[in-house]
Amino acid sequence: MCRMIQEKQTYHVDLVSGDVLGQKLEENPSFTVHATDEELAELKQCLEEHRTDDLEAYARSHVPYLLYHHDRANDKYDAAMKRLYALIYKLGDETARNHIEEIGILKDNKFEGNEEVQKFK
Repeated sequence: MCRMIQEKQTYHVDLVSGDVLGQKLEENPSFTVHATDEELAELKQCLEEHRTDDLEAYARSHVPYLLYHHDRANDKYDAAMKRLYALIYKLGDETARNHIEEIGILKDNKFEGNEEVQKFK
């Protein structure tokens, strides 16, 4: 059976708004990625998980007796951020990959054993 190869399209990931756009907006910095429809769906799912984990971490931040480094909500947020950057690294153009390497988010030892992040590297 012959399988159709999906053509990759160019998108811009705006981390400020959490959107994936067909064209770049000058107001916010964004990453340029090249993705198939399936990869685009995965990226959008990852952005949604990141947004959800961000809201949970924000809500937790209003509980003064919970320390950041002992907080599950913040660990989930950090892991979601890491997965998002790993996926952008995988799909991104050279500028996106260079920026992600420069900020070093994928080298954080805290997530060294995380299989989901490792599969994108």
